[in-house]
Amino acid sequence: MSPTVDVVRESPLWAGQADAEEVARRAALAALAGTGRPYNEKAELAVILSDDARVQQLNDLWRGKDQPTNVLSFPAAEGEEIATADLLGDVVIAYETVAREAENEGKSFQAHFTHLVVHGTLHLVGFDHMDDGEAEEMEAAERAVLSGLGVADPYAENGPR
Repeated sequence: MSPTVDVVRESPLWAGQADAEEVARRAALAALAGTGRPYNEKAELAVILSDDARVQQLNDLWRGKDQPTNVLSFPAAEGEEIATADLLGDVVIAYETVAREAENEGKSFQAHFTHLVVHGTLHLVGFDHMDDGEAEEMEAAERAVLSGLGVADPYAENGPR
């Protein structure tokens, strides 16, 4: 059995991304499988396909940052609770920011979107990047998961895009 990944198209901007649900599910499940951390295999999580305006509201409300960002994660459990939690949490993705960053970085929308779903999902199972050690561990997990999904290393300097 594997976790349930609910994908919600909150913004009509995602209409042009016909495979967004499939990409989000595949990325989230790969992130969970590749974490090496315990989680409830019957748990649920949601990936919300949103837009800059909504993500800016959430970012201001929950983080005190009145600006959009590419991805927000809202873990439903922490620490040892993650292993038995029925709900892992929500990952919210802002369409315009993802599109702009992908273009500016010379990446495909799908590759960048996949990376952000992986990144957000890792936050749900306890990964973070508040200090250098945590950041290195999280980036290594992201690289491994993304490699398995056929996505180039998003942290590589001058690497393939």
